[in-house]
Amino acid sequence: MGEDLLYDSARQALWVLTLAVLPALLPALLIGLVIGLIQAATSVQEATLTFVPKLIGVALAILLFGGVTAGLLLDFTRDMMAAIPRMGR
Repeated sequence: MGEDLLYDSARQALWVLTLAVLPALLPALLIGLVIGLIQAATSVQEATLTFVPKLIGVALAILLFGGVTAGLLLDFTRDMMAAIPRMGR
């Protein structure tokens, strides 16, 4: 029983981690891709050009989805705290 609970907890932790980082990671990836394509098309190879748009995109994503992410992490924490007594069995 203990191993099953451990594996389920690890699987759930990885899934929660994936869902928690997606709102910040996806805008950064998409903005980087778009700006990279623009830089390749215009031959402007300035490394600092991508930083500010990515920063703004990630900040907006965190503002929009921060509550959902915090709720997800809070639910996961509650589930893990509730599972502590079962881990000793």
